[in-house]
Amino acid sequence: MSVAGSKRPLSVVAFMAFSLAAGSVQAQTRSETLRYVTGASVNTLDPNIPGSTREAFAVSLSTYDRLVSFGRKQLNGKWVFDLGKITGELAESYEVSPDGLKMTFRLRKDVKFQDGTPVTAEDVKWSLDRVVTAPVLGKAQLLTGSMTSADQFKVIDHLTFEVTLPKPDKLALPNLATVYPIIINSKVAKEHATAEDPWATAWLKEHTAGSGAYQIDTFKPGEQVIMTRNEAWNRGTADKSAFFKKVIIQSVPEPATRANLVERGDADIVVDLQAGDVQSLEAKGKLKVISTPQYNSVTFVSMNNQIPPFDNVNVRRAIAFALPYDDMFKAALFGRGSPLFGATWADGKPSSGAYPIPQPVKLDLDKAKDYLKAAGLPDGFSTTFSFNVGQASTAEPMAALVKESLAKIGIKVDIQKLPDAQMSTQINEKKLPFFTEGIVAWLPSTDYFYRNFYTGNQRWNYSSINNPELAAIAQEARFETDQAKYEEDGKKLNAIHFSEIPQIPLWQPSQDAVMAASIEGYTYQFHRQVDYRDLRRN
Repeated sequence: MSVAGSKRPLSVVAFMAFSLAAGSVQAQTRSETLRYVTGASVNTLDPNIPGSTREAFAVSLSTYDRLVSFGRKQLNGKWVFDLGKITGELAESYEVSPDGLKMTFRLRKDVKFQDGTPVTAEDVKWSLDRVVTAPVLGKAQLLTGSMTSADQFKVIDHLTFEVTLPKPDKLALPNLATVYPIIINSKVAKEHATAEDPWATAWLKEHTAGSGAYQIDTFKPGEQVIMTRNEAWNRGTADKSAFFKKVIIQSVPEPATRANLVERGDADIVVDLQAGDVQSLEAKGKLKVISTPQYNSVTFVSMNNQIPPFDNVNVRRAIAFALPYDDMFKAALFGRGSPLFGATWADGKPSSGAYPIPQPVKLDLDKAKDYLKAAGLPDGFSTTFSFNVGQASTAEPMAALVKESLAKIGIKVDIQKLPDAQMSTQINEKKLPFFTEGIVAWLPSTDYFYRNFYTGNQRWNYSSINNPELAAIAQEARFETDQAKYEEDGKKLNAIHFSEIPQIPLWQPSQDAVMAASIEGYTYQFHRQVDYRDLRRN
């Protein structure tokens, strides 16, 4: 996020002003207030608006309900969302027909919108019609679960709703737990719709009409959101409503200031500190630090497979064996995360059908030089290596090491630090030959990763790989119901990926949640933000 220098102190001043005001209130009010600071901002109250930030997604999870939500599981001793466990949110129960073509949801009888009106199947129908019909972000997301038309959504009765699929799709149900298919009070939304805006997108960007755990008290886009507890919400803990009476989300651009605020106790939790600050705060032992590898995220070095010399697989292999992986991991992340290099594959075959898995690559300059010779480029070549300025804290030290190591095999690298918008545009136009980026899958299944990031002429195919066999297997796996066959498909995809090496997975960075020692209940969520409904103070 780029913020003008003259503006930076304002968010901190606003935060501190609030802190001083809060000091005059009873102490118990402070204990019942959660303060969250972030380097980004909440820019809309409707997560479907193009350009919505992850912070906006987090607010929508608390202000709106969905039909269903993800459960949670432990991964290496840390709580993370569970793609394989779907629980009811507005739905009291649901069932999938034996042929996998129908999902039936029975709504809770006691659920009300925040204005007191009951939630009905008609509201669900209008809301999901909106997601697949309006020009909103959810349209592309629900497509990945075979939901593309309002004709697929049917009201059975006041509390029963049905979704029909063209063929069984394992990602249909999980899609309904993502941030986009919010259930909106359709009567309120229709009152603010116009002929030009039949789905009330303009009004819903700045107002809410939901049934969630929190209501919006103050919304200052880019600066601050204050939410108050919806006492009638009963989809949470055994205590029914959410724990905190008030949640304050504050934009504080400077990482060091965010670190200082949480260390002093003026903020309760933050998830986007620099790795060095996290390490320092953890060493002091006063705060709770929960580091969770982002198991649905991958940081990679990508090469455009259509731009010479990266259209030559031996060039890509040369680079794969010329990267100083260990040094990059330490310099970029202080070793905080899960490495995706240095593996040993028995018989040279993938050990698993999951994605991502550690690759059998390591720094080996002699092997890298051999691959360059095989590519007909024994003396190397010149190229640019680009990264997003918003990722400079991790990408800049990594880029310097890439440049230094590749120079040893004759590849001359010119580092380009590009503004967010320029980087995005050049990726979209397929103009960058060599760069680092990251990918995130809300629904992290193998076929989802491969279909979305390794097929087609679309933005997210960063490497522009065009392998018909990979595309065919990924599409076939999408609808595969036999788990053993799905695993075999995954292994085939992983084998093709390593053979073609269109890009080089580096690591899964940790999400470091730094919080007051009194905060409990943190769970790593698919959208890589805090779910405020999970948290409580002990």
